[in-house]
Amino acid sequence: MIDKKGDLAKIVGGQYVLNDPETLEAYSKDESFVRPRKPLFVVKPQNVDEVQGIVRWANQTGTPLVPVSSGPPHFYGDTIPTAAGAIVVDLSRMKRIIKIDPRNRMTMIEPGVTYSELQPELAKHGLRLTTPLLPRSNKSVVSSQLEREPTLIPKYQWTLLEPLRCLEVVWGDGSKLWTGEAGERPPSLEEKWRLDLAQLDPLGPGQVDYYRLVSAAQGSMGIVTWATLRCEILPRLHKLFFIPAQKLDDLIECAYKLTRVRLGDEMFLVDGSNLAYIVGEGIDEIGALKESFPPWIIIMGIAGRSYLPKERVEFQEKDAATIVQQFGLKLMPAIPGARGEQVLEAIISPSKERHWKLSYKGGCQSIFFLTTLNRVAEFIRTMYSVAEKMSYPTTEIGLYVQPLQQGVSCHCEFNLPYNPDNERDVSKMRDLFTQTSEELLRQGAFFSRPYGIWADMEYNRAAQTTMMLRKVKGIFDPNNVLNPGKLCFG
Repeated sequence: MIDKKGDLAKIVGGQYVLNDPETLEAYSKDESFVRPRKPLFVVKPQNVDEVQGIVRWANQTGTPLVPVSSGPPHFYGDTIPTAAGAIVVDLSRMKRIIKIDPRNRMTMIEPGVTYSELQPELAKHGLRLTTPLLPRSNKSVVSSQLEREPTLIPKYQWTLLEPLRCLEVVWGDGSKLWTGEAGERPPSLEEKWRLDLAQLDPLGPGQVDYYRLVSAAQGSMGIVTWATLRCEILPRLHKLFFIPAQKLDDLIECAYKLTRVRLGDEMFLVDGSNLAYIVGEGIDEIGALKESFPPWIIIMGIAGRSYLPKERVEFQEKDAATIVQQFGLKLMPAIPGARGEQVLEAIISPSKERHWKLSYKGGCQSIFFLTTLNRVAEFIRTMYSVAEKMSYPTTEIGLYVQPLQQGVSCHCEFNLPYNPDNERDVSKMRDLFTQTSEELLRQGAFFSRPYGIWADMEYNRAAQTTMMLRKVKGIFDPNNVLNPGKLCFG
């Protein structure tokens, strides 16, 4: 008889192997509609040796593992066990900020480091990390980057994986690899640093870009135990502007032009509802803000850094205003209900304790995918059409459009608030989520991060891709111990 708890206690220590009912219940579900399932244990390693020990033990015993590094609330079902008898590997104890390199604008961190912990430390060195929109304060930076959450500054994004660079990965068979420049000689990190090698080139080692294999893989290929990230210089002067419009179509070409000439820093589009969810607190304040905000808005940040910060902000503001005027629009430091400095402070900081998506009704489902800016309007029409048929008020729908890779593509996201304590609302939202996702897929939406039902929807259309991914999974995780049941892996 295998004593699983005893075996795991030998690896990480007995106090870090948890199976009390409250803990197991907390890890069994999230804000998604993925079916709840309790893990057998929650185990909390502190270093890569312990992670390797757990993975090797899982291979010997045939035990499924579910890697987790962020705190709740979770939204997409990827941290809920799919297989019976699974063990959650919670990496939140791995808290080291291993290195901050101001000269090369690089930081190396473990997966338990959150945005609220990393940004203040980077600021001491005159750096910051480009973040997603209001990440929760306990969100793992490494997890966010691995899952390709869109970041706010498209002009600094050369690939969808930016600013992720090199990784330390424990594969599903228990072996360890340093990817990219970190995997080249000399063998130790200390020796690399002595030679001023910065672990910034993500490609390789050899001819394979291994870091892509764990990107958006939901922990099904390997467990990342440290990552290097490219940082940006902390602004000395930072302003935020609004470009409001009555119709979305009036903003699309303007957004294309601004991203093409690489003016500004933060750049994204929202509707009035989503901006109210971002800056408002409580149902009454959010409702009032929704009434006062313009229907559609481009949010644009302009930053001045080390050299001539005031002059940089001034010329960019002037040039941006000229471009915006060409489209019959205005660059404004404030709109009714919000000032630029207020919104700037909100979007460059982690979300408040109650996540911004949950602040209106207590629950929220998000439908997001990749497309191009010129197609956003037609996807909005589809979203509204399905919502109207199902009697969901379109005024509740929040839109967030984030240009990516210098405007080449964009992340399009619909946020759908609802009351999770009302069974009728839950049932209606489940149907709305499913039907809208199916309609958007048929229309050409690309669910590049296929959580939950999106996985079957995408992989059922791509037989060759599915077959190839399963072969790759068989190489790096031959016993299928890492998050089985996610993506296309049974």
